Amino acid sequence: MEYKIGIASTDGKVVNQHFGHTKEFLIVKVDEKGESHFLEKRKVTPPCNGGEHSEERLSKVGEVISDCKYILCSQIGPGAELYLKEIGITPYAIPHFVDYAVQKIIQYDRRLR
Repeated sequence: MEYKIGIASTDGKVVNQHFGHTKEFLIVKVDEKGESHFLEKRKVTPPCNGGEHSEERLSKVGEVISDCKYILCSQIGPGAELYLKEIGITPYAIPHFVDYAVQKIIQYDRRLR
């Protein structure tokens, strides 16, 4: 089963962005063989506004990443986490190298099947 992962990273090397502060998500596609491929970058307006999130901006971010099965970030607040789960996206706070984090998610997803 193919799926997409959104990654909150400023440099493409490390998952280093708080979900609410992210201005851009790297999108990777995991194919039937379990191999990941970079697809694109998607720009968003960060939903966090000084410790609280804007419902409107959070909803817009949700629209931009709605085709992702997982979101990887360095941190995420409880409100944003709940919102993502409600729209069918599983968020993970995994501040690590992007390649490592993606491989961990692929392994996790395989175990779910």
